Amino acid sequence: MDALHPPGAAVSPDELEELEEIVQDELPAFLEDLATLVNVDCGSYTKAGVDQVGSWTAAFLERLGAQVEIHAHSVLGNTVVGTFNGRPGGPRALLIGHLDTVFPEGTVAARPLRIDAGIARGPGVTDMKSGLLAGLYAILALLSLGEGDGEGERAAATGELPFERLVFVANPDEEIGSVSSTATIRELALASDVCFVLECARANGDIVSARKGTIDLRLTVHGRAAHAGVEPEKGRNAILAAAHQVLELQALNGRWPGVTVNVGVVHGGSRPNVVAEEAVLEVDLRAPSRELLEAAEAAVRLVAATTAVADTQVTIEETARHWPMERLERSGRLVLHAQALAGRLGFALADAATGGASDANTTAGLGVPTLDGLGPIGGNDHSADEYLEVDSIVPRTTLLAGLLLAVGRDPLVGSWRPHRA
Repeated sequence: MDALHPPGAAVSPDELEELEEIVQDELPAFLEDLATLVNVDCGSYTKAGVDQVGSWTAAFLERLGAQVEIHAHSVLGNTVVGTFNGRPGGPRALLIGHLDTVFPEGTVAARPLRIDAGIARGPGVTDMKSGLLAGLYAILALLSLGEGDGEGERAAATGELPFERLVFVANPDEEIGSVSSTATIRELALASDVCFVLECARANGDIVSARKGTIDLRLTVHGRAAHAGVEPEKGRNAILAAAHQVLELQALNGRWPGVTVNVGVVHGGSRPNVVAEEAVLEVDLRAPSRELLEAAEAAVRLVAATTAVADTQVTIEETARHWPMERLERSGRLVLHAQALAGRLGFALADAATGGASDANTTAGLGVPTLDGLGPIGGNDHSADEYLEVDSIVPRTTLLAGLLLAVGRDPLVGSWRPHRA
């Protein structure tokens, strides 16, 4: 630890208190906006809904003074990029949230946002509409810092951010692997010194400094069709071969620490009286380090190289890949800032590793110091029981605003990029 620049010390007690007051004053607007966003069907493949949330986000960013660019896509939602120019010579920061959910059209009609006893529920309420809003309202708080008129009302957001440049990316397809947005995220991350991802905090309040890497593979087993009653001996049953593949793939679990292999989808064949000509396995592979992920992938491919049924073959298609978000040394500095500020806000904070992937895998994989899990506290993502702790909105959004201020003023962070474009 640098004794001259203790974590969090660049944010004064008065500033942190004022940030908390701003966020508290904005809580009714935050909750109103939460209802607006949650009550839109915006599953990854519902382009109209994703773009509706994206247009709303773009308008909010523009009100804050960002220069907004829309990266259009013909099938998936559009990527929204808002850029704020701040203090010359400061660090460059990237914030990433996502617009999409995993839920199909009609979900909102069945269970719109509701708040009961301090718990908000609804599709995407914590994954990640509340995180998206936390990022926007943290920027609003920073821009409003010092602008109160003494009577409880605040001027419009016109202040200066502590960064040379801060870029906010609203990703339209994170839930399907960021297939259209990754190129944009990679380009912006490579020009940034730090990255903050706005997924929700873990259910116990932890932020995230490491995530497993993931590879999605589609294995297609090719056999030979034949009449199952008249001449089955002429067939080569792809489903039987696939069944053996499933057993061998699942047996890979436990071979390496932290590595999981899951055959999550199986389908094949055409009719009961036809020897199956084809079967498909969809495989999810996860590992905590790149070395282990590569070793496990090699083992999967070795399994697929041979089959238990003669004259059948397996082809492999990679459908998604995210290298692990390994805890970088410089990311530890960001964790220390967050922990120091959380302590001053009255709560303890730990960082954790998790099995789920996010855009943090992309940025950390490029060597950019990254923290994730910076949204409010929630859980049961991707299910009908998804929830958000409403009382966590103010402290966690304040923490994010304070973290941005502390990191932007940190001379150590400012020295991480020796050659500035």
